[in-house]
Amino acid sequence: MPSYTVTVATGSQWFAGTDDYIYLSLIGSAGCSEKHLLDKAFYNDFERGAVDSYDVTVDEELGEIYLVKIEKRKYWLHDDWYLKYITLKTPHGDYIEFPCYRWITGEGEIVLRDGRAKLARDDQIHILKQHRRKELEARQKQYRWMEWNPGFPLSIDAKCHKDLPRDIQFDSEKGVDFVLNYSKAMENLFINRFMHMFQSSWHDFADFEKIFVKISNTISERVKNHWQEDLMFGYQFLNGCNPVLIKRCTALPPKLPVTTEMVECSLERQLSLEQEVQEGNIFIVDYELLDGIDANKTDPCTHQFLAAPICLLYKNLANKIVPIAIQLNQTPGESNPIFLPTDSKYDWLLAKIWVRSSDFHVHQTITHLLRTHLVSEVFGIAMYRQLPAVHPLFKLLVAHVRFTIAINTKAREQLICEYGLFDKVHNGGGEHLL
Repeated sequence: MPSYTVTVATGSQWFAGTDDYIYLSLIGSAGCSEKHLLDKAFYNDFERGAVDSYDVTVDEELGEIYLVKIEKRKYWLHDDWYLKYITLKTPHGDYIEFPCYRWITGEGEIVLRDGRAKLARDDQIHILKQHRRKELEARQKQYRWMEWNPGFPLSIDAKCHKDLPRDIQFDSEKGVDFVLNYSKAMENLFINRFMHMFQSSWHDFADFEKIFVKISNTISERVKNHWQEDLMFGYQFLNGCNPVLIKRCTALPPKLPVTTEMVECSLERQLSLEQEVQEGNIFIVDYELLDGIDANKTDPCTHQFLAAPICLLYKNLANKIVPIAIQLNQTPGESNPIFLPTDSKYDWLLAKIWVRSSDFHVHQTITHLLRTHLVSEVFGIAMYRQLPAVHPLFKLLVAHVRFTIAINTKAREQLICEYGLFDKVHNGGGEHLL
């Protein structure tokens, strides 16, 4: 009778092993095998990180093996099992690998295809077409869309992390890693000493210095020593965490009535401001998105403010970007002056601080939350719903969305919910985010 050697690899993450009964069936072009219990006498099968081999004898030739079916049945108490892959050695000496990299929960079962990437048009055999269809039908029931809040990209239908499908939840190590990293950051940065500073106004620039108590590297020292300078301010628009807002100014906007006379001390080419614009030396950053948003009122003891500034920058002869004009709100007028480098030191410095504050708020809500997290979650859910595991794009994308949905669910649960951390650190607050 034909005999197959089955090699089973269990994941190495915490709690990946199982004591449940594991059964295997082979489905080939010439027939299907009986269900075989994978078990060795006096041996603890399917331990974490183990690679176990079993000989499976079938009654008749099965032909080309299309599918491997794995069933898990309770032994004593249910424990989830993370199956990495199964390798099959045929009676003819050929090796076929069936990747899984999924959790099998409860008394579950899973049907695997070999690891070759296949498009739908490549499947000409009925049983493979059926497997592709059933896999997507099951995924579409498991990965459902939900409107978290009107106007936001759709998200996964899960109110909290434990509601997610097991395959996209954080591994136990990842969950512990979050806690340990947070604690380590608190210890290394002395955050406990100045956490209260972020919930109240700073009284002088010495408060800013306290942030750097235990941060000591070349970059932090440079920022600490030069953050008030125009060169550092301009540098951050191209090299900071949010280098996506700065644009070349092709025409001075009417809402920023700046003139050559106002900025001529900053212009180095003996050209008018309009000529500098034509030469491509003027850049602009406009925070119009923040206009009309009320400041955060979550904490009645902390009076917060939010500006919607416009910042004009100049590329000087040293090829550096420096600010030359700042207006803190969108509507020009006597109550909304244009601040210039020729103003008093602290007027100009505070104007730049307002711009950096606005940049932080746009970065966190748009660049980071929306464009990095929420949009990528949409693609992740769509991938699980529309692409079977054998699809080439699924194989390319799955590693890149591994924890995307989980971390977004955690964020909706703890950070950007009502009275979450976002409310405490963001001047717009969660109310205006929604």
